[in-house]
Amino acid sequence: ENLKPMVHWLKKLGMNDEQVVKMIAKFPQVIGSYSLQENLEPKVHWLKELGMDDAQVAKTITMFPQLLGCSLERNLKPTVETLREYHFTDNQIV
Repeated sequence: ENLKPMVHWLKKLGMNDEQVVKMIAKFPQVIGSYSLQENLEPKVHWLKELGMDDAQVAKTITMFPQLLGCSLERNLKPTVETLREYHFTDNQIV
């Protein structure tokens, strides 16, 4: 039930069939466990705010799909802020 909308959304991000299969194989919880609107889309939007383009987002979530399961407020944003405190630039972070 959730597979078709998820695959459509991933392909809209620019992922090809191979990337979609690889991502779902690495992190099957993404199907059915996370809401596109409430969980996944905000994370992709945030990655784009960091300076990633669609191809970089697709590559990142293919390689590290668990990123989609992390909390933006409790994990991702604080991690980036810590890296910035250590003088990493956004280009180095992404």
